[in-house]
This record gives sequence, structure tokens and C-alpha cells, in this order.
Amino acid sequence: MAECLRRCREQAGGAAMIDGRYPPFQPDMQVLECLPEGSLGRSYAELMVSRGYDPEFFRPRPLLSDAHWLTQRIATTHDIHHVVCGFGTTPEGESGVLAITATQIGFPAYVMLNNAAQFSRFRFKAKSYALMGRAIAHGTSIGFSAEPLWQARWEEGWDWPVEKWRQRLGITKPATREPYGLQPVPGCTNQSLQSP
Repeated sequence: MAECLRRCREQAGGAAMIDGRYPPFQPDMQVLECLPEGSLGRSYAELMVSRGYDPEFFRPRPLLSDAHWLTQRIATTHDIHHVVCGFGTTPEGESGVLAITATQIGFPAYVMLNNAAQFSRFRFKAKSYALMGRAIAHGTSIGFSAEPLWQARWEEGWDWPVEKWRQRLGITKPATREPYGLQPVPGCTNQSLQSP
């Protein structure tokens, strides 16, 4: 975790955000659901409701160290990354979105989870290994080209269109219409990308 924190601090604005302990993310779902269609807040609320997720699952906890603060920030904003980057919540979509943070800051849990996902898929579900690899590669590409997502102050732009966030962060190729995206193209299924 020390290396991850070092990388975060070296990014422009990173040290100030960590040292300032930017307040924990606590969304008001009723307010977000009333925002304009296509806004970050409403899109996030729709994702949470449609998947049956509890927005209070990651309640603020004692922040005893920089590592605790960063872990809290990463955990509470993870589902926003799905919305802004377009990754779905399938195993492939999850791995793709984890790859972004793993690439940008080397968050240890996400690096480990993606390594485990690739190994497990290769070992036990080899026919769908190509799709998992493609999703992780897509997330890695976004991670290299986009601004650091952990630093985005989502709470200050709930009413912004998702597309405005993408432009601001440099996300030019969201995964939305991919087989592992939030809105995959009809007929483009996991099976169409399986290895022979």
C-alpha cells in the first residue's frame, strides 16, 4: 500500500487531496434520482437501484491513516467509475473497471483481484478468457489515458452530464457498448468472443 500511496501523492493534486482528507462520499439517492436524465447523479442512482445495491454499504469509517482514507475513497466511488467509464457489472466489467485504478495508482487489492480473475478464467473457463482479457485491456487503456479517477470530485458535479465528465477526465473510449459494458450492443455477446 505504501507504493500506491506514493504514486497517489506524486500525481498533481494528489498529496493535497490526501492530506486534506477530502470528505467521505455519502450520496443522497433521493436527490440524485431527481437530477436530469443523463447526469452523473441520476445515472449513478439508476445503476444502484437497478442492481439492488445499498448506497450506504460503504459508510464512513474511522480514518486512522492515509491508507484508510484512500481505501475508503476507492471503495465508495467504485460504482461511479462503472457509470463514467461504461463498464457493466458482469465479472468482465468488474475486472475492466478495477484495471483502471490498478493502472493509475497500483491499488493492491485491485491488482491482485485482476491477476486472480485472469488466472481463474484461463484455468477454469478458458473459452471466455479472451473476453476477460479484452475487458482488462480496455480498462488498462483508460487508466493510462484518463485523469486519475480517485481524485475526481464527483460530489461537486452530480448534475453534469456523464459525457461532460468523460471529456473532463479524458475518457474517449468508454466501454458502454462493449459486451462487458453497461449497455452492450444487442447480438454482441460473451459467446461471440469466446476462444475456439
